[in-house]
Amino acid sequence: MQSRRLGKTGFDVSVIGFGAWAIGGSWGDVDDDESLAALHAAADAGVTFFDTADVYGDGRSERLIARFRKEHEEPIVVATKIGRRAPLDLAEYTPENFGAWIDRSRKNLDVDRLDLVQLHSLPTDIYYRPDIFDAMDRFVQDGRIASYGVSVERVEEGLKAIEYPNVSTVQIVFNIFRQRPADRFLSEARDRNVGVIARVPLASGLLSGKFRRDTKFAATDHRNFNRHGESFDVGETFAGVDYDTALQVVDEIRPLVPKGMTMAQLALRWILMNEGVSTVIPGAKTREQAQANAAAADLAAVPAATMERLAGLYREQVAPLVHQRW
Repeated sequence: MQSRRLGKTGFDVSVIGFGAWAIGGSWGDVDDDESLAALHAAADAGVTFFDTADVYGDGRSERLIARFRKEHEEPIVVATKIGRRAPLDLAEYTPENFGAWIDRSRKNLDVDRLDLVQLHSLPTDIYYRPDIFDAMDRFVQDGRIASYGVSVERVEEGLKAIEYPNVSTVQIVFNIFRQRPADRFLSEARDRNVGVIARVPLASGLLSGKFRRDTKFAATDHRNFNRHGESFDVGETFAGVDYDTALQVVDEIRPLVPKGMTMAQLALRWILMNEGVSTVIPGAKTREQAQANAAAADLAAVPAATMERLAGLYREQVAPLVHQRW
């Protein structure tokens, strides 16, 4: 497992991390013992970066990671996110509320100081409020958090966030179906020593190549209830691409998968081809998924011709749907 520096946090983290949304909820049924097995399998494969949030299962994901951390001897880095426990209303984003949410995550994760706290996909106007970032600076100073960053929906939000000198990381959707961050954002973040965490790397599983037009998702799975952005930003579900269109593109990707790779591993390796990405955080609900994700870090580089073809597929079929939106 390779490592890269996570921006101003000072941590070196595995290039493949673990996205812990699925083990909290909103991805169908989940079993805590199976989730713990997946966490251990990831760590055994060299994963050292784990990303969660206070709203994943209303703290369930954070508490599972706390249990795992006690069982695992080697040091890991845990990032969490705050801000979505309240309505998306600027009036809710006060130092008092931030402090309460941070303290709740400290309790859930059973630590005195959080490694990394990210503002969780908050309204765009947040990035024009220096007082918000001043408040986060004070939480670093009082020792409750080691560093902070943001999780954004749009490239423009990421570009604005990294103007604040103490923003250590930006988490952003970046995958074969969402290539716009590579235009400018990734290089700007790298120039400012800001770590980039690539989320939704498999476009909610589409880029695993396992879904069909008749695939059914549970009522509790966001791939059922958020297809049109009913509950949160539609860009978080299938990367915002129309399901049928995405399946057509997936069919064109199949013959491009190099021998010895799965399609999911190709999708992860594609992201890591860009040195501006610090770590990518696929989710895993089982031991086997966690192992397969981690193995992508050690696979050969994606051939140049394949990279060109993937860029062409995006440009011709996907970009008109998502490029300017996010």
